[in-house]
Amino acid sequence: MTSRQKIGALIDKRGVQNFILAVILFNAAILGMETSDEIMAVAGPLIVTLDTICLAIFVIEIAAKIYARGAGFFRSGWGIFDFVIVGISLIPAAQGLSVLRALRILRLLRVLSVTPSLRRVVEGLMSALPGMGSVFLLMGIIFYIASVMATKLFGATFPEWFGTLGRSGYSLFQIMTLESWSMGIVRPVMEVYPHAWLFFVPFILVTTFAVVNLVVGLIVNSMQDAHHAEDAEKTDSYRDEVFARLERIETLLQDRGKR
Repeated sequence: MTSRQKIGALIDKRGVQNFILAVILFNAAILGMETSDEIMAVAGPLIVTLDTICLAIFVIEIAAKIYARGAGFFRSGWGIFDFVIVGISLIPAAQGLSVLRALRILRLLRVLSVTPSLRRVVEGLMSALPGMGSVFLLMGIIFYIASVMATKLFGATFPEWFGTLGRSGYSLFQIMTLESWSMGIVRPVMEVYPHAWLFFVPFILVTTFAVVNLVVGLIVNSMQDAHHAEDAEKTDSYRDEVFARLERIETLLQDRGKR
C-alpha cells in the first residue's frame, strides 16, 4: 500500500471523521464566543489561539485529502465545497476585507460534508431544484400579476404598502407568509375597500396553501428518492459481497475435490 493509499484510508476512518466533526462544532462555539466583548476581554488571546488551531487542523485535513486523492478531490462536489469554505477562512482580514472574518462561521457548514445524513438531505434538495425552478417561475408569474393588480387597486390609498410594484410585491410576500397579514394589512385595506378580501383570500389560497406546499412536496419526494437510491446501493454492495464469498467457497470446495 502506497503512502497516498495509507493517508486516504486514515482520513476515511470513522474515528478521524468524528474527530473532524468535533473540531467543527468546537470551532463554531469559539467563533460564537468571539462575538462577546466580555468573553474576549477575559480570554481573548486563548480564544484566538484555539481558533487558529482549529483552522490549522482543517488545512491539514484538506491538504491530506488533496495528497491522497489528487485531481479526484476536485472532481467531487463536496471536496470543492470543503476547499472553498477553508479557503475563505485563510483570506486575511485586512485592507478592507475585515467583513470576511464574519464568513469564518461558514466552517460550520462543513458539518454537511462530514455527516452522511445531512449530506443526503442536501443532495435531495439539489435534485429537487429542477422541478422547483418551474414552481418558482409559476410563483413569480402569480406575484407579478398580483402586484400589478394590487398597485392599481390600492396604491393610491395605501402608497406605503402598494404604492409601487416593488412595495406591492413585498407586501404580498408578507401576506403569503401570513405574518400580520390580517390585522396589519388586509383589515386596514378593507376599511376603505370592503370587498378587498376578494383579492387577498384567493391570493393566499393559491400561494400559501397550493404553490408553497407543492415546493414542500417536491423536496420530500426528492429526499425519498435519495434514501431509496442509497438503500439500493447498500443492497447491491451486500449482494456483491455475498456472491464473492460464495465464489470463494465454491473455489475452495473444487480445490478440495481435486485433491
